[in-house]
Amino acid sequence: MSHYKGFLYKWTNYLKGYQKRWFVLQNGLLSYYRNQAEMAHTCRGTINLANAVIHTEDSCTFVISNGGAQSFYLKAVSEVERQKWLTALELAKSEAIRIQEVESDEEEPQPDKNELQKSLRTLNSKLEDLNTCNDLIAKHGSALQKTLSELEQLESPTDAHNKVKAVNERATLFRITSNAMINACSEFYDLAQTNGRRWQRMLQHEHDQRLKLEEMVEQLAKDQVSLENKARKSLHGGNNNHNSGSNPSDDEDFFDALDHQVEDEFKVALPPKPEKLHRRTDSDFSMESFTNEVSSESESEIPISEACVFTAKTNSPKRNQDKLKVRQLTSESLNASGETSNKRVRRKKIPDRPNYSLNLWSIMKNCIGKELSKIPMPVNFSEPLSMLQRITEEFEYADCLHKAAKCDDSAEQLAWVAAFTISAFSTTLQRTGKPFNPLLGETYECDRTDDLGWRNIAEQVSHHPPALAMHTEGKGWTCWQEFTMTSKFRGKYLQIIPLGIAHLVFHKSGNHYTWRKVTTTVHNIIVGKLWVDNHGEMDITNHKNGDKCHLKYSAYSYFSRETPRKVTGVITDITNKPRWVLTGTWDNQMEGAQILHVEESNKGKPVFETGPHKVMWKCRPLPPGADKCYNFTQLAIELNEPEDGVAPTDSRLRPDQRLMEEGKWDESNNCKLLIEEKQRATRRKREQEAEKAANEGRDFPQYQATWFKKDKDPITGNLIHQFNGKYWDCKAKQNWSDCPHIFL
Repeated sequence: MSHYKGFLYKWTNYLKGYQKRWFVLQNGLLSYYRNQAEMAHTCRGTINLANAVIHTEDSCTFVISNGGAQSFYLKAVSEVERQKWLTALELAKSEAIRIQEVESDEEEPQPDKNELQKSLRTLNSKLEDLNTCNDLIAKHGSALQKTLSELEQLESPTDAHNKVKAVNERATLFRITSNAMINACSEFYDLAQTNGRRWQRMLQHEHDQRLKLEEMVEQLAKDQVSLENKARKSLHGGNNNHNSGSNPSDDEDFFDALDHQVEDEFKVALPPKPEKLHRRTDSDFSMESFTNEVSSESESEIPISEACVFTAKTNSPKRNQDKLKVRQLTSESLNASGETSNKRVRRKKIPDRPNYSLNLWSIMKNCIGKELSKIPMPVNFSEPLSMLQRITEEFEYADCLHKAAKCDDSAEQLAWVAAFTISAFSTTLQRTGKPFNPLLGETYECDRTDDLGWRNIAEQVSHHPPALAMHTEGKGWTCWQEFTMTSKFRGKYLQIIPLGIAHLVFHKSGNHYTWRKVTTTVHNIIVGKLWVDNHGEMDITNHKNGDKCHLKYSAYSYFSRETPRKVTGVITDITNKPRWVLTGTWDNQMEGAQILHVEESNKGKPVFETGPHKVMWKCRPLPPGADKCYNFTQLAIELNEPEDGVAPTDSRLRPDQRLMEEGKWDESNNCKLLIEEKQRATRRKREQEAEKAANEGRDFPQYQATWFKKDKDPITGNLIHQFNGKYWDCKAKQNWSDCPHIFL
């Protein structure tokens, strides 16, 4: 809107009155012409909006004045048209003022390093003066106080007269030292204020130079990819044309598409201070956040260069039933004493991640500005877990909920719940792969009642929009949620806003808690070290008694002195009285303390007097060799472990995911192509049946999840998928007749 053009009526004189003129608003300047043809040769007048004043007179007229030297009296054809012009003019004025300030700053020379060092030495000298004055004030103040105390204890008037003289002398010294302190503070303040703007400009200059370097490296990487492709085509173009009778894009169909469901826990740590920039390769690129499959053939796929194409075999990969329907590890094993135990022995490791190179630029160059559903990604950016398993991994620290279930104090219970919600982000620190995107109807069960005290069932209940439902039962508590999200990919960063509300109920107290996850941003998607930040505010509410925990995830800033990944929170009761305080980071640990007393500081902010702090949650270290195994935690290693008796739709039975875990990535890509094509065929068939039913005037039933049903959420009033309670009974009977056949 800062660039605008159109006809307005301009006041000329008392004889002609208002005359129709063509006005053009551009670059902070408002110019006018008699007509549009005059724009090529004659400008009748121009006014700079940076120093102009804009005010209105009635519903259609307004005046633009430039310090009295020049004024435009204008009239629009309607009030609506006048408002459009006023909006454009105000925006253009703000932009002109900003440009003027920037140009003014640029005219001033940048301070060199010698000048900066000199200023720092001067500041250091002033600081030493302040320290000296401080020491003198403390010394003279103590002496004055001592003399006054002695004066109070005297009884003889003669001695009192001598002491009063000593008091006057010490008071004079104290006043002189105080004045020196005030003068030193004033000099230090003036010097810091004088140089502060220049230092800030210098820092901003360095920051801008860094951004320019990033853009240069990005362009160099693009040019290199282009040259590689041209060289490859010139060397092998003839052979490819003779040997290939199909469209090259036929070999690219195995790619995933990314939909709106992008997990809010990304698997990369925040970076240290910027290091040497480098071109992105497969080994340092993380797309763990991208989580949804292509679901229809109508969705566009991004062409990729030959450098990153996997050959898609036309024949279906042979299915090894012994590997795909794997056996559960023996439930009876010898313990250290030689006796048998019913406790299952879990695996400690998975096969190392193979080193497959991939040209990232060939995939990313056409992704900028597109929805995630339009961005296809190969298996190389995945980890051998499904999104259903990844969301289950949030219960790694479910012991926080076990402790919360034993609390009689609702505020303390809420503190444990808050620690649990924060722990869900801890696994986002070092993971470098995205989960497999669940197929519609895919499920995952995790029964860890024997050792961890909880069991979980999750199902992909919708594909457009993508959503999964989850139900978890623990020792004295039940948790459920429907997880979906919205996201945008903007090239350099990806921002994810989770949707859906998580519910948690404790059986003993009846306390019902809800919360919504915070926003996640992935930075340096294309150039530089990839890093993730979880930021925003989260409210955890107890709907039984009104307790609330307000958590703040501080956004990372390059210029901030705040602790990276910092989280703070305060728990209040229904009367808004603070009860507990929480502090820590989402990647390491959280501490909590009960608030004993609240006072108000001079700045109007509350000051909490707390009891002893205690650790509410602490992140466990990764197992040995985790860097070679996708940086999985011990629980993540166990999630995809083969198990008998699960539903035929369970993620552990996905052949493409199992092949990837075994390091057979080419076979996994080919298998994924077949599974994906089967899913599309099923969807096309359903759409055709729905269209036929509509033409015949009859209703066609919507897709129904197997283990979840749509019901009204008592808290929000929205329809959500809630557990129907049938899964564990069907597992006990091994009755899987209601499960769809979604795998090969």
